[in-house]
Amino acid sequence: MESPTLADWVGDVESFSSHQWQHKPAVFTPETLASPFDLDELDAAFDSGLLRTPYLEMVRSNKVTVPAEAYTTSRLVNGTTQHGFADRAKVVGLLRAGATLLLRHVDQWHRPTADLVARLSGELDRRVEAFFFVTPADGQGLAIHRDDADVFALQVAGRKTWYVHGAPTTSDWSLGELPDEEDSPQLLRRVLEPGHVLYIPRGFAQAGLSAHLSLTIRDISLRDLAAALQQCLTEGLDAPARPLGEAAIADAAATLLDHARTKLATIAPDDLRHAARAAQTQTQARQPGGEAPRPETFTATARNWDSGTPGTKRAGLGSVVRTWHRLRDAGRTTA
Repeated sequence: MESPTLADWVGDVESFSSHQWQHKPAVFTPETLASPFDLDELDAAFDSGLLRTPYLEMVRSNKVTVPAEAYTTSRLVNGTTQHGFADRAKVVGLLRAGATLLLRHVDQWHRPTADLVARLSGELDRRVEAFFFVTPADGQGLAIHRDDADVFALQVAGRKTWYVHGAPTTSDWSLGELPDEEDSPQLLRRVLEPGHVLYIPRGFAQAGLSAHLSLTIRDISLRDLAAALQQCLTEGLDAPARPLGEAAIADAAATLLDHARTKLATIAPDDLRHAARAAQTQTQARQPGGEAPRPETFTATARNWDSGTPGTKRAGLGSVVRTWHRLRDAGRTTA
């Protein structure tokens, strides 16, 4: 099934861009289910037996991270004890006791979520990451906090009241829980039901979880701009990478400064912004349709080997067997 687009969630993308994007929170009710990852997919992840830390974590609302051994188990693999495998019985027990389950970077190990993340990244021209939260009834996974990202929360199960507070008033703000002395106005209070999509702008304070897929849209920071500036200033630089001796180092420093001064006069703020954003998104491979390219499957590889399909890097299995028989018979004749 094809991944949903931004328009499938928010309707009029132009209106969303003008009125909500990075301005104010909003709740949308798409006609079709927005999230490719739900509780059935969560069960399948546990059933696979391969889910392990650091992809899963459990936390409590009082800033306490649950020790990994409380929700994982160890296994003997190739004679060596390996730790950190998810234990569903322990996880469920902690959920019943009020803890929250967090799955990190779902897009790295769940293909439909990876396709959704790639498509959204292509539409927004920003890096996107996917996290999945499960919080028990009447529980709160995280206190009121700020993230350094815009967030789409795709509610997949349960009903939960979300509270969204205003953005910081200055650019010098910190991530994490709001200080007790900060009195941030509440902008949205809404009960989310399965299928709802909540949008929270970057820096706005939030609280309220249940079972939902959280898509975080990472925007560029001062560090990203500085890294892009360094890249722009050194493009086309003709200087030795490892100058030997003080004289060569001094010459390289002078060459670098002259090159940087010349390049700096040609770089506009938009050039720097585009370079930083391109560097941020280049790690999320995508094709024109927005979905990440699929590598050749093992089934297809085996089929090619078996048939000796032209163009494969190695001969088919039948060819290997025939070669082995020929060499074996030649050895017998020589003997």
